[in-house]
Amino acid sequence: MRLRAVLFDMDGTLLDTAPDFIAVIQAMRADRDLPPADEVLVRNVVSGGAQAMIMTAFGIDPSARDFEPLRLEFLERYQEHCAVLTRPYEGMAELLADIERARLLWGVVTNKPLRFAEPIMQRLGFAERSSILICPDHVKRSKPDPEPMLLACSRLDLEPASVLFVGDDLRDIESGRAAGTRTAAVRYGYIHPDDNPGHWGADVVVEHPLELRQVLERALCSC
Repeated sequence: MRLRAVLFDMDGTLLDTAPDFIAVIQAMRADRDLPPADEVLVRNVVSGGAQAMIMTAFGIDPSARDFEPLRLEFLERYQEHCAVLTRPYEGMAELLADIERARLLWGVVTNKPLRFAEPIMQRLGFAERSSILICPDHVKRSKPDPEPMLLACSRLDLEPASVLFVGDDLRDIESGRAAGTRTAAVRYGYIHPDDNPGHWGADVVVEHPLELRQVLERALCSC
């Protein structure tokens, strides 16, 4: 089936959002007279969300009394700082231009709540170019469940087999495969050192966004 669209996970795939997360963490630690957190350790757990980042940056268990106030403060601060340092990955601008020149649709399917994802898309100028943005707010079950992917395909009026989903986490690949899309795993995102995208069962694994150009060329030529 001809490729009609490319959908991306947001954090660690389309965008490098870690700098804003890290900035919030460092500000919280500074306010408590604590030394800066290890940025590499925080970056490694971005895919785990606010809970994982708070656990890593403050060495605190979710069952601790102070954990929830820290998590809520983190989210409140991030609301104000979610698109200050965030940028597309190197090569992503060229890839999106290629996608658009090929007259393919592109969009985002993310587990990031809409209150963060939408402002980021708007401030980076992607809201007008993207065909769809699916967040947990739109579904009952988030990735790795196939529901977000199936909803995106339905709203785009496309068969899942005509869609390529690109992600940096096992749950992205599981969601795409369960929905019936083609899948591409990226190695450049927020992947824990002990994890290996080559074991996720994706149709293809790439090291850099521009490698996806070759994936698209092969997909378009094989139709």
